[in-house]
Amino acid sequence: MVNIKYFQTGPDAPPPLVYEIKRKVRFDELDPLRIMWHGHYASFFEEARVALGDHYGIGYLDFSNNGVAIPLKKFHADYYAPLTYNETYTVRAVLHWNFAARLDYEFEILNKNNKLMTRGYTVHLMLDKDNNVLVSKPLFFEKFCQKWQKGLIK
Repeated sequence: MVNIKYFQTGPDAPPPLVYEIKRKVRFDELDPLRIMWHGHYASFFEEARVALGDHYGIGYLDFSNNGVAIPLKKFHADYYAPLTYNETYTVRAVLHWNFAARLDYEFEILNKNNKLMTRGYTVHLMLDKDNNVLVSKPLFFEKFCQKWQKGLIK
């Protein structure tokens, strides 16, 4: 198993939030080498991130309805082995604790045998309705984080 730590958290940080989705490699996702085209992985990370956000009540619409945009700041992927046609796999999204007004997500793509195929991360900033970078968390997200830190979000 690859042991990469993309994000460091302090001793006061609660455990990360985790959510998984299952997918199957479709024919139209293959490249000429008959393996998953690398450019699709960004959308797989996004799909799992959206599912995590919706599951916990901190998705795109939750932020948007509170006047906050959460654009992508950084994307990174490490590829270890290719996915092939019709292969079933899991995309695991992990949201790490952060005291700042940003979202740190880590992702793992595992094949049906739980072999790590790809890992990566994204960082999202928070912007107000005028596209100014927020330096503190919006109130709705701060309330969510308080529950998370108390162990009330699992």
